[in-house]
Amino acid sequence: MQASRRRLAMALSGLLLGAATIGLRAAAQPQEQVIKVLARRFTYTPNKLTLKKGVPVILELTTADVLMGFNAPDFGVRADIIPGQVARVRLVPDKVGTFTFFCDIFCGSGHETMNGTITVAA
Repeated sequence: MQASRRRLAMALSGLLLGAATIGLRAAAQPQEQVIKVLARRFTYTPNKLTLKKGVPVILELTTADVLMGFNAPDFGVRADIIPGQVARVRLVPDKVGTFTFFCDIFCGSGHETMNGTITVAA
């Protein structure tokens, strides 16, 4: 009888320790940052994004103009921005530096100047 109580106590201790470890890991994960980006002829607002390495980001891309694109090739991220809809793009910056994003769908004369930068700090 005493041996089975001891085993039960050890099993419960193990479960509690495991649950505490999972809780600590979950608390240590960075919270997703949400950034709203408006695309319009021929600019993004904001056109300079400052992010932190390893912190997940959701970009909420919108436009009221025509179909536009968002391409950040250094992060393997691309989306169509459809008028009246929100395009949600998730990225986790994995390198430090300054990188370019741009519209990759022709949206009129001036399209070639539609770009911005993502600066990632450590």
